[in-house]
Parts: sequence; C-alpha cells; structure tokens
Amino acid sequence: MSFKQQLRYTLTVLAFSFIGIISKAQQTGADQKKVAAHKAAKYTKLVWSDEFNKDGAPDSTKWGYDLGTGANGWGNNELEYYTNRPANVIVHGGVLKINAIKENYNGCAYTSARLLSQNKFAFKYGKVEISAKMPVGVGVWPGIWMLGNNINSVGWPLCGEIDIMEYRGYELNKIFGTLHYPGRSGGNADGKTTMISGASTAFHKYSLEWSESSIKIAVDGKVFHTVMNSANTPFNLDFFLLMNLAMGGGFGGPVDPAFTNATLEVDYVRVYR
Repeated sequence: MSFKQQLRYTLTVLAFSFIGIISKAQQTGADQKKVAAHKAAKYTKLVWSDEFNKDGAPDSTKWGYDLGTGANGWGNNELEYYTNRPANVIVHGGVLKINAIKENYNGCAYTSARLLSQNKFAFKYGKVEISAKMPVGVGVWPGIWMLGNNINSVGWPLCGEIDIMEYRGYELNKIFGTLHYPGRSGGNADGKTTMISGASTAFHKYSLEWSESSIKIAVDGKVFHTVMNSANTPFNLDFFLLMNLAMGGGFGGPVDPAFTNATLEVDYVRVYR
C-alpha cells in the first residue's frame, strides 16, 4: 500500500468515525432527556397519606396498634409496654406524638406506643416520605419501618422488613437504614448508616424509594443505602407501615436511670407511586 493510498484511507475512516460520533452523541443526548423526564415523573402520585391535622387520637381508618409487651419484649428484649392511651399517643398541633414515659405499668418500667397500618393500608413499590423529629434520651429506640403483609402466614424474616429509619439515643444524629430478609436478618441484617445534624432538634425527611429493581433509603433526599431487588427477595409483595418508640432492648441499649420521658414527633407520612 502506498503512502498516498494509506492517507486517503485514513481520511475516509476519520470522516466516517466523526459522523458516527456526532450521531451517537445526538442519540445519547435524546436518550438522556427521556431518562431524566422519566425519573422526574416517578413517584408523583400521592396514593396515601396522614398529615396529622386533626387533634386527638390518630385516624382509626389508617392506624391500628400493637399492644402489650409481645413475646420477650417484641423479640428484642424491649422494656416498654405499648398502649393506645392519649398519654402515649396523640395528635396535637398538626403533629403525631408518640410518648415514652417512665412509669410502672402492667409489670413494665416504661410505656409507649406502636402504630401500624396493617389491615388498613398496604402497598407494593413506590416512595414513602416521613417528616419526623427524633426523641432525646439514652435508651430511646424510635423506628419508622415496614413489614411484609404476609407476616402472619410466613413469619419473620421470610416476610421481609424495611427499616426506613432507626435511631438510638446514645448515638446522637446517627441514622440507620436496614433490610431484614432470609440470610440477612437480626445481627446480620443488610444495613448502612449516615450522620445528620439536629436529628432531635429539627424535622428531617426520611424516605424510601422501592421498585422491582432496587430499594433506596435516604435522609433529606440524600440516598445512603441502596440494595438491588430481585425475585429472590421478599420485597416484591405488599408491605404495611409501622411507627414506634421502644425503650432499651438489644438495639436501644441500657436506659439512663435519670430518664423520665421522650417523644417521637411525626409531621406527616406520605406514600407516592
């Protein structure tokens, strides 16, 4: 091959390549716009919510209660007795307040409340956003979480559990996001943490984005834990919501002897599709 021929051949290739690059770039830009538009359109339809705008007991069409101590402190050696008394759970001033109180009650040293939407609302896939302010005190253990709607038939952890937010009073401003499922439950759960500021002095947005391909847990819009979803996990069926304030237990740790009371405050709970 002569040098002249080689040069002409090279120019032809470069011209073709340049056109191809332009075309590909244009297609990529269009695809990116479509993807961005698709993402922006996700989770915009509000399908269920509680704004806690009516003073008094929580809306009974949306929330029920777990009552008592459960077997072995709900399986976690927790120290509280859950009630539905106004002293432990009340809506006031546009905010749900779950109050843990140091008091002798039915053999327990503390009382509190645990709300759940089981048999009232459950869903599969979407976005959950909760605006909440954490309680203060060593030994408090608030949680905003979800359980598989089939828990009564298959048990735990086969039903799956999604902890959108957990917190313990002796680790200030540290937020936990965790999944429990077969092979990854209890002390071997699939979780991560993030640090924020003012967890107990300001309301923050705790959220979950859940699809057939992934589960993302975030605080104030910043994702800190992502887990790939698949047909091999239990996270492809309906789940219901729970909110509670536990005392002590395996996660909450020893309670400060000087503890008297603490409150988990929730401004709203919203579910989008």
